[in-house]
Amino acid sequence: MNYTQEITSAPIVLVEFYATWCPHCRKMMPIVEDIKTLLADNLKVVQYDIDKNEELANEQSIQSLPTFLLYVDGKEVMRETGEMPAEVLLQKIQSSINGR
Repeated sequence: MNYTQEITSAPIVLVEFYATWCPHCRKMMPIVEDIKTLLADNLKVVQYDIDKNEELANEQSIQSLPTFLLYVDGKEVMRETGEMPAEVLLQKIQSSINGR
């Protein structure tokens, strides 16, 4: 599935760009898993390792890791970077979804 198909494969899609060598990404992994479980009915989560998807990361202008992109109906509504507590990421996602 290509990126456009991925971000339109569900009404709400959270994309994470990460790297296995990135310490902030590693700290976010369990948080992303929790969000995936918590919002399973409303949200699809897609993760891309930038080392395996370098061209895609460049196309999406990924400058820092991790980067989270939230798409609603295929449109980017949120872009956040860096390590953050689960509550903060969850609040950003929910306010972006509710703000549409």
